Amino acid sequence: MSDVDALQTALAGEHAAVYVFGTLGGRTSQTADPDLFEAIAGAFAAHRARRDHLVAVITDLGADPVAAAAAYDVPARLDRAGQIARVARATEQACATTYAWLVANTVDGMRRWAIKALNETAVRVLTLRGTPEMFPGAGEYADR
Repeated sequence: MSDVDALQTALAGEHAAVYVFGTLGGRTSQTADPDLFEAIAGAFAAHRARRDHLVAVITDLGADPVAAAAAYDVPARLDRAGQIARVARATEQACATTYAWLVANTVDGMRRWAIKALNETAVRVLTLRGTPEMFPGAGEYADR
């Protein structure tokens, strides 16, 4: 697998994350649940920045970045903070899996960037009431 293919996979994941967190942001209230609002807004900003970075890197490598889908699946009836946090946590866990995979499939500077993204994503899972994992994003090793 080439670096470009690995980066395209990560970019596709970031497109989805930006969409999901944008949707969740519209379902949270800064007044009613400021902690959740801040977590969702922070995640949205982080995923947008990563998406933009990946687009730039892929373009610099001479490839056309994969486009975002028109829409992504987001569960219906997200009217409670716990439901919103659960979807946000699942999205971050999916991103952690993608970044763990990117770490394994890149080298040098891109690997360092992927490690940083994986660390930030793992911390955000905890912010969203997730449980710590020894190896975030690496499901088969998560409980060891």
